[in-house]
Amino acid sequence: MAVVSETLALGRTTELQMLDITGEVAAAVSRSGLRNGIVTVFNVGSTGAVTTIEFEPGLQRDFPAMLERVAPSDIPYQHDLTWHDGNGHSHTRASLLGPDITIPFIDGSLTLGTWQQLIFIELDNKPHHRKLIVQIIGE
Repeated sequence: MAVVSETLALGRTTELQMLDITGEVAAAVSRSGLRNGIVTVFNVGSTGAVTTIEFEPGLQRDFPAMLERVAPSDIPYQHDLTWHDGNGHSHTRASLLGPDITIPFIDGSLTLGTWQQLIFIELDNKPHHRKLIVQIIGE
């Protein structure tokens, strides 16, 4: 069993920006030389998330709208009262979605569905330069 780790640096991201990272993760699996195993993608930070979605224009609008309904940006959060940074909704949303995802790969290919892409979504109300850890475990 081997473990290969890479860092995926994302450019400057803004609130509710969604980035399709499927190609970058697939390329990391390919570079690893491993044929079968799992790849975990982990966001370093508490206000970004990694998930899957059908990355198409309708869902790119629907997904942020859903987040606004579930964890509105315009209500009081105890986090904001403590830190005065206005991103309590960002932390709540990130906790709901999660900082990571694990995908099996078989014969060097990610086992994603036809319409399933890996995405990073920026949830903070301040711009960031994000770093994702891509860890590949297999043989």
